[in-house]
Amino acid sequence: MCGIVGIVANSHVNQEIFDALTVLQHRGQDAAGMVTSQNGRFFLRKDNGQVRDVFRTRHMKQLVGNIGIGHVRYPTAGSSSSAEAQPFYVNSPYGIALAHNGNLTNTEELAADLFREDLRHLNTSSDSEVLLNILAHELQILHKLKLTPEDLFSAMGQVYKRVRGAYAVVAMITGYGILAFRDPFGIRPLCIGVRETAGKPEYMVASESCALIGGGYKLLRDVKPGEAIFLSEDAQLFSQVCAEHTEYRPCIFEHVYLARPDSIIDGISVYKARLRMGEFLADKVLRERPEHDIDVVIPIPDTSRTAAMQMALKLGVKMREGFVKNRYIGRTFIMPGQKIREKSVRQKLSPIELEFRDRVVMLVDDSIVRGTTSRQIIEMARECGAKKVYIASAAPAIRYPNVYGIDMPAVKELVGHGRTDEEVAEYIGADWLVYQDLGDLIESTAGADTPAIQFDCSVFDGDYVTGDVDEQYFAKLEAARNDGAKFDEELGDNETADMLKRLS
Repeated sequence: MCGIVGIVANSHVNQEIFDALTVLQHRGQDAAGMVTSQNGRFFLRKDNGQVRDVFRTRHMKQLVGNIGIGHVRYPTAGSSSSAEAQPFYVNSPYGIALAHNGNLTNTEELAADLFREDLRHLNTSSDSEVLLNILAHELQILHKLKLTPEDLFSAMGQVYKRVRGAYAVVAMITGYGILAFRDPFGIRPLCIGVRETAGKPEYMVASESCALIGGGYKLLRDVKPGEAIFLSEDAQLFSQVCAEHTEYRPCIFEHVYLARPDSIIDGISVYKARLRMGEFLADKVLRERPEHDIDVVIPIPDTSRTAAMQMALKLGVKMREGFVKNRYIGRTFIMPGQKIREKSVRQKLSPIELEFRDRVVMLVDDSIVRGTTSRQIIEMARECGAKKVYIASAAPAIRYPNVYGIDMPAVKELVGHGRTDEEVAEYIGADWLVYQDLGDLIESTAGADTPAIQFDCSVFDGDYVTGDVDEQYFAKLEAARNDGAKFDEELGDNETADMLKRLS
């Protein structure tokens, strides 16, 4: 999960990209980057850290130009301290900078082809650099001094034939404009907005519509699966579906957790989807325990608040804020390394004791991944004097890893894998655990006014829409994604050790 943005405007775009990346900060806190273009030159700034830390006044002054792209990163593999901040850049052909959200499932095969057949060198282990070089190669073999939109779409047709997995991309080509494209299943989100300044159009493409609205752009539409959009430097828009086979299979977890509630993704209001999740959870509680003894519903901030509000309303019990969140500590789900996640939970959430004392509490969370955070929160509720602690998850049990750009860990680290609901409840210390049913989650997300789409629900049902995920792939994934592989202090990850010291 990362956040991307691209802007073609009538004035300098550095501040707008900065603002858009700040709005998208929830999609990645590991690194940030921006590339702008003026008079055929690229101006780049990227580094580890959050947006406000990476871009200082001295950097912003150098990021000149009316066109640019930006990226916020969170890693799905490898160490958080790696130097793999985006955008990436290649100077041939033309000069191309690229930012990517997602994960390719045939990275190793593509990397080998790039080395043996395309004679291209890769400097990192990032699949985004692989994708950039695939695009660069397909443009280079056109062997054209001047590109047309048709040339770009022809090259994109070849990219789609070679690349598998999930990807939403913005790429800037020197002297031409911005090329944005989305994988043939539309797994990762991408939308486009427009506004007029002095009678001239300006365009923004971004991971979520909230970034558009924050910049004063009107949501035009979502980029279609397998579609490429070209925004020329003079703000002309060209588009074409370039993939041979497309399906609408967006990631349902965007609505559960990843996206901001004020975003519209593929015509679906994230906020309304979460309201309906709460209604379905209440229905399940009433089915299983019509004479329930719940005194209060308490959301685990922030993502679950919308579902908890609607759940409490339908159950006819009060909802209370039981936790105060320290907003200067990042989202623990996307924090690098289990040790940091565990140490950060009690620093991130402080309980309000009077809301728990002598009450039967129903905690509501958006999902339960590893279970360690839930276990600590339940412990806090008991320490505050709760008589019983129940927990409801707005998502079904997560039993399979995500291979499309979300850092859901190795199978053995998923608390729901190989355990019954009762065993998970015992592991996290809950008196009762209520998971959302998958059918209800799909119905709550689809709504009534959305396109005819299905969803990628692979983390719940193990059905991987790209059709190329097998046991061998999982073995490689586990080696890359388990916390031990990512962060081993004994191997000298000094940056992680320093972070742990600061959190101690």
